[in-house]
Amino acid sequence: MKLRRFQPEDLPKVADLFYDTIHKVNCRDYSPEQIRVWSSARDRLLQQPEFFLSLYTIVAVADGQIAGYGNIDDTGYLDHLYVHSEFQGQGIASAICQELERYAWSKHAPSITVHASVTARPFFEHHGYQVLEEQQVERQGVLLTNYRMEKHNRCA
Repeated sequence: MKLRRFQPEDLPKVADLFYDTIHKVNCRDYSPEQIRVWSSARDRLLQQPEFFLSLYTIVAVADGQIAGYGNIDDTGYLDHLYVHSEFQGQGIASAICQELERYAWSKHAPSITVHASVTARPFFEHHGYQVLEEQQVERQGVLLTNYRMEKHNRCA
């Protein structure tokens, strides 16, 4: 597995990975209606390559395909972290997360925050993030539960 910066030509595969991961992984914790509205953001992502370019976005490449991706801004807000359903449990999310954290700490972010899904909460807790609050986020009139989580830099 290799990590590299996102390139504009990655956009269709990254958008598909976003959609497929929600349908194949997050479906354990969310209803079909919640999955439908959450994954519908795929179309918006396809129209906004600048979203990925404006953040520190990296992709993980394994077996010649994009196996995961994540992004973070300079303030330490970790926005996306998705791993393809066929690459779950192989350390890809951990590798991406560690690289995003490294980047944020290098920008002197005082902490890293994330709005973690029900599915992702245990992953982030395992990596030292603390739940600050449970949230109900509205998408197209449908409520989705997530958790505002935070991790402080122990080396600051």
